[in-house]
Amino acid sequence: MSATLATEAQRVYDLDRQHVFHSWSAQADLRPMVVAGAEGSYVWDHDGRRWLDFSSQLVNTNIGHQHPRVVAAIKEQADRLCTIAPQHANDRRGEAAHRIARVAPEGFRRVFFTSGGAEAVENAVRMARLHTGRIKVLSAYRSYHGGTTTAVNLTGDPRRWPNDHGSSGVVHFFGPFLFRSHFHAGTEAEECERALQHLSDMIMFEGPETIAGIALETIPGTAGIMPPPPGYLAGVRELCDQFGIVMILDEVMAGFGRTGAWFALDHWGVIPDLITFAKGVNSGYVPLGGVIISDPIAATFDHRVYPGGLTYSGHPLACAAAVATLDAMTDEGIVEHAAWLGRDVLGPGLAELAARHPSVGEVRGLGAFWALDLVRDPATREPLAPYGGSSPAMQQTVAACLEGGLLPFVNFNRIHVVPPCNTSAEDARIGLDILDAALTVADQHVA
Repeated sequence: MSATLATEAQRVYDLDRQHVFHSWSAQADLRPMVVAGAEGSYVWDHDGRRWLDFSSQLVNTNIGHQHPRVVAAIKEQADRLCTIAPQHANDRRGEAAHRIARVAPEGFRRVFFTSGGAEAVENAVRMARLHTGRIKVLSAYRSYHGGTTTAVNLTGDPRRWPNDHGSSGVVHFFGPFLFRSHFHAGTEAEECERALQHLSDMIMFEGPETIAGIALETIPGTAGIMPPPPGYLAGVRELCDQFGIVMILDEVMAGFGRTGAWFALDHWGVIPDLITFAKGVNSGYVPLGGVIISDPIAATFDHRVYPGGLTYSGHPLACAAAVATLDAMTDEGIVEHAAWLGRDVLGPGLAELAARHPSVGEVRGLGAFWALDLVRDPATREPLAPYGGSSPAMQQTVAACLEGGLLPFVNFNRIHVVPPCNTSAEDARIGLDILDAALTVADQHVA
């Protein structure tokens, strides 16, 4: 590294540590990577050292870094109209909403834009409560819905605990997860049946007439990438229909090509009442999220004021990025590529790793959305790190990934394999090779 670059890298690092307050972190313990640039499936530092981005950052760069069509669209929009208040129509917001509605299920014609996923969930819950006149919302343990007040209370992972005062009207239940079954199930069919009976019981004991909505990640993301068993989402839909409950599917992480379909719900053909989105809608280039609203719920507000809004709802730069992203995904077949990548490269490759490495308890996923559940004991499935924490074994495994040139997404005892949806087969296999070497470190901690 030249002296100039070294000085610049140090300046970036020092400014961050002196002035930036990081999320979900003890500030004094941080040693953040300094990123100088990115392109496609790679990021690099000021020294030019590159890492293959198997995290898609926070699982949002679905079309990779610096896609030229999206960058050009942002520049063009900035020259024409950087910002406008949301009460005014602008062409990019309308075009973005049109394209989103076009790939949503039939009967979803309206889009409410937010600045991100947490605000999308906040507004979806508000819509459900106003539509039904009820307060409670049920959500699953092993879930993540965002960091704002309602969203973090809906969340089922430990980030909720310091923020939960039991006053948000949220009730949690266990969703299906056969590998660590709460229901002592031995098959997917048993897990599905028992999970649905558990949810039905929860509804009965909470009082159906008090429940506004059931909020689920279609496929839980940060909590472990756990595709639901066949029949589960359809069963939740039936319970919602039976009791007049709004079904909210959170597609913030799983949507827009991540699973090899426009929305993860497409894999099961289940139609909810509200769909939340963010992240992949414009690959995270400019903050954007929203709620796709079914016609019956949208009609609730035809002549009734919706009491919600944001200064940056439908921001022109964000929506221009969304239009360009969705057009690129369509023209370049990125959704189809993600399906192929999961079916023919990542899925088989990860299965081979699991067969070779005793530290891999289970591989789960589809498309460009996978998780390795690492264990200390294959027989008991004891995780390699405790729930809600890390361990020396996980830290050493992650360090081996980074040393090998791979940037992983890590949570508790899991390594998530979530590269951009347009990652080449060659890069995917390079990433799997690096992961293969890193897992030998995890294997050393297996009982």
